[in-house]
Amino acid sequence: MAEVNVLEVLLYGTPVGTLTRVGGDRSLFAFNDSYIADEQRPVLSLGFKDALGALITDFKPTQTRVIPFFSNLLPEGHMRTYLAQRAGVNPVREFFLLWVLGMDLAGAVTTRPADGEAWPPDADAGSESQNDRHDDRRDTALRFSLAGVQLKFSAVNETPGGLTIPAKGVGGSWIIKLPSRQFAGVPENEYSMMTLARLAGMDVPALELVDLRDIKNLPGEVEDVKGKALAIERFDRLNDGTLVHIEDFAQVFRVYPGDKYEKASMRNIASVIAAEGNEADVAEFIRRLTFNMLIGNADMHLKNWSLIYPDRRRAALAPAYDFVSTIPYINDAKSALNVSRTKRFDEFTRDELSHLAAKARLPEKLVLETAAETVALFRQHWQAEKKNLPLATKIVEAIERHLQTVPLAQEA
Repeated sequence: MAEVNVLEVLLYGTPVGTLTRVGGDRSLFAFNDSYIADEQRPVLSLGFKDALGALITDFKPTQTRVIPFFSNLLPEGHMRTYLAQRAGVNPVREFFLLWVLGMDLAGAVTTRPADGEAWPPDADAGSESQNDRHDDRRDTALRFSLAGVQLKFSAVNETPGGLTIPAKGVGGSWIIKLPSRQFAGVPENEYSMMTLARLAGMDVPALELVDLRDIKNLPGEVEDVKGKALAIERFDRLNDGTLVHIEDFAQVFRVYPGDKYEKASMRNIASVIAAEGNEADVAEFIRRLTFNMLIGNADMHLKNWSLIYPDRRRAALAPAYDFVSTIPYINDAKSALNVSRTKRFDEFTRDELSHLAAKARLPEKLVLETAAETVALFRQHWQAEKKNLPLATKIVEAIERHLQTVPLAQEA
């Protein structure tokens, strides 16, 4: 008889569903009857609502991968490979990655083996499958459990002791993003862009640059990494450890991480924000869109936009993250997603924003005035701070050249 394994899915610590794996690495998600029946249920994802706003309860089985909502909670690329090796899991077997990493996912979702089920002997990438060895590997992997591509981990800010990596990687309220081995000065770049965004009025979490030598309990396998790391306070955790639910737009649109550049546009994101949020959310979206076009961020894909659920039911635009000027590293003339008709930086105009407003049903006056205000504030703070921010000269020069090619920077 085929092995059957069950992961319990919890939202704010309350069970809401199950992920069941059957033979052949097929998995199926199902909501609990109690969650379905609860008319005041907290939202797990807008992607689980149909066109009329009703809860979707019928899900097709998936092979090897789990459904997109849960797949997007897992690391990608090299980071996934790195963690899978340390956990002893094949990186394509997403059910078991969730088993290993499910206690420190983004938002208020956690997963755990149903009824304390033991680690299945067929789950490992290698031959060793003893539970004690699995527990050790699981603890190691959890220290780097956050979704995304860049190597990062949770930390606790033990003022005045500074940032400390928890022994088991669970419960940290800060994210530490390590320096890139490929591109110089990425933490400094992100710190600077996020600082400018805050100065221009955007909702940005607390952040700071820290020397890796000052981070306590840093895992030995990254001790050879040198330079500054970027520490960002998690907005999905409150000071008392309470979980706050968030989801990125790949989850909203039910697409896998590999399709984060392909399956939707800024217009699609704006339409959701307009329908679910308020004018303040729309204005914040336009600020961030304009700002990232001005700095030349070619990597604002679906996973770099998120919703937050402050009251567990109402969606709002989550605080900003992952603002990096990518053009100093990769000469790219396009943003990751279409704005409305185009993704080219040199076609980002008032007319393109008017088209976005019309198609996404946004107030055109609000859109154009917010964009113009953002351009003015960016220019003001860029001129005042570009020599004070920890930016290499080549990055400053690349942004200066880029600004001359963005029509809105001249029109506004």
